[in-house]
Amino acid sequence: MANTQGPQGNYDPAGSTQMFRAFVDDAPQTRQQQPAASTGGGPRIGLIVGVVVALVVVAAVAWLAFK
Repeated sequence: MANTQGPQGNYDPAGSTQMFRAFVDDAPQTRQQQPAASTGGGPRIGLIVGVVVALVVVAAVAWLAFK
């Protein structure tokens, strides 16, 4: 990878252009597979429940503080 060239023929000693292109070319494939893998939104429901519980706890503490 030490002797890679950029799109205009410029010397790229780190090969970062080639690695970036590999990342960009691979990204659409991972996006297409991700929705098929998610079923029911399990982690999202847990996050919503956690936020609601946190809000209830904060409300209870505030209510006790101002009582």
